[in-house]
Amino acid sequence: MRLKGKTALVTAAGQGIGRASALAMAAEGAQVWATDVNEDLLAGFAGVERVTARRLDVLDKAAIARVVGEMPAVDVLFNCAGVVHNGTILQANDDDWAFAFNLNARAQFWAIQTVLPRMLEQGRGGSIINMASVCSSIKGLPNRFIYGASKAAVLGLTKSVAADYVGQNVRCNAVCPGTVDTPSLQDRINAYDDPVEARKNFIARQPMGRLAQAHEIAPVVVFLASDEAAFVTGQAYAADGGMTI
Repeated sequence: MRLKGKTALVTAAGQGIGRASALAMAAEGAQVWATDVNEDLLAGFAGVERVTARRLDVLDKAAIARVVGEMPAVDVLFNCAGVVHNGTILQANDDDWAFAFNLNARAQFWAIQTVLPRMLEQGRGGSIINMASVCSSIKGLPNRFIYGASKAAVLGLTKSVAADYVGQNVRCNAVCPGTVDTPSLQDRINAYDDPVEARKNFIARQPMGRLAQAHEIAPVVVFLASDEAAFVTGQAYAADGGMTI
């Protein structure tokens, strides 16, 4: 069990990559605090060994502090919460921009700022893992102006935290998936006039000819959380099916 003895906090753990990662970390021995703003989704963790489910709105700074304050320790933080906006810069508006940057970037800033003192006080460091995307400063994708900009901010945030705490045994890395077949993606597909064609288009942009599954991203999260990644910090780990070859 690669994560035995570690306590992990996961945001947006109710479904998709967050859920797959929470379950994978628990299977590797971590005590996982699985959080989500949707309590109905958290019900799926009932009876799962080594998982404590808590409602958490990551846009509420005080709520983050309360949940972290309940935890006996914090060795791993996986900032998974986020939102995808569709459209070009000419289709963007101030409200969508603000919401995306609040959820995709500021929520990570708040969570890191809350857990970092705990990690430093514990004296054994920790691992911070941020959800980013290949659609960021890594690669531009059509109709992802706000999303790509906000995820580029996540990469800058990640590298800055990594640089500041590299000498104090706190590592900070980002996971950058390609297109993953999650409930969130299905919701976006269903919003198109022709969902069948939309799914085909999402698949077509993946060189492997298929979408990723959430359980294929979770092992990257487990690795970055583990001591096997003790010499890894400030990195943007792409699991993208060849999108950035």
